[in-house]
Amino acid sequence: MGKKSRVKARSAAAGPSEVAEGEVGPRQPCPCGSGRRYKSCHGDPSGPPPLFNPRPFAGMVGECDLIALREFVPSATVPLTVKAAGTRVVTLCTLLPGAAPALVRENGDIALGLQVQHAYGDPSRDLAAVLTAALDAEPGTMVGLTEDPGEGPTLQDMVSGGLTVTVHDGFDYWAVDVEDTGAMAEVLEQANSAVSPTVRLAGVEAAYWTELGEREFLRWVRPEDEDVLLDALARLHAAGEDHLVEDGRLIGMFRAHGVLVPVWDLPPATGAEALLEPVAAFDKRLAETLADRTPLNTEERSVRSGLASRQLTIR
Repeated sequence: MGKKSRVKARSAAAGPSEVAEGEVGPRQPCPCGSGRRYKSCHGDPSGPPPLFNPRPFAGMVGECDLIALREFVPSATVPLTVKAAGTRVVTLCTLLPGAAPALVRENGDIALGLQVQHAYGDPSRDLAAVLTAALDAEPGTMVGLTEDPGEGPTLQDMVSGGLTVTVHDGFDYWAVDVEDTGAMAEVLEQANSAVSPTVRLAGVEAAYWTELGEREFLRWVRPEDEDVLLDALARLHAAGEDHLVEDGRLIGMFRAHGVLVPVWDLPPATGAEALLEPVAAFDKRLAETLADRTPLNTEERSVRSGLASRQLTIR
């Protein structure tokens, strides 16, 4: 078959699935920013999924720590100041038994879970809906979401003040008001055995050292605009200034809830303590580099392209 015939055959085979200029192809990212392919989002004949909020925790003091706790910190708690709760204590938890959205304890205090199974497009609004329901629920009950709660307040609307994060080495806080039964002890033992050692570094926001098996990493949630941060990291890498410790290296990053999370691979036995000074120094270098808005040179553009290709979107 000649070249013209092959081209014509391919064109005919494409038929109605061809994408006209200016249209979105079914396998292309959906323009809404959800991270899904168009055919599985707004191009789905059954209709689009629930409204997606690309940066649900924007404007909240402690946004980056909240994202870290929702996405990769295994066990941590944060006391929340909720005006509507009165004297009742509300505690934000990375995970609750069975990935429950909320537990109302026997004394009326509320434990609100971040790592849950439902996903309705806006986790901040979902958290607020669960919290609202928990405030009206009977003591000793579990509260959850079984459908999209629709429009309503966000967590930012209900909570004031910043976040004080306490990282735990297990889930003993689950059993605060539970009798010491064999069943609970077994559940806790199983859950605690799966917790990876994790430390929140002092002096900077949302930087977490963790040990996964025989490897160590630093995962650092950053609040900057993605493009601006990528430019800055490219400049630092090209200058050989993006390392934290000897033999440690920036290996990539992932996107979560509208921000980037750079990840460094660390040599064995580094530990969290050894990172305090290097991370503080890097934070200062990064702040200075973020202020540089001159165009990237050829080497920096190449580095930026490499960093962008090693991104993974998880939310």
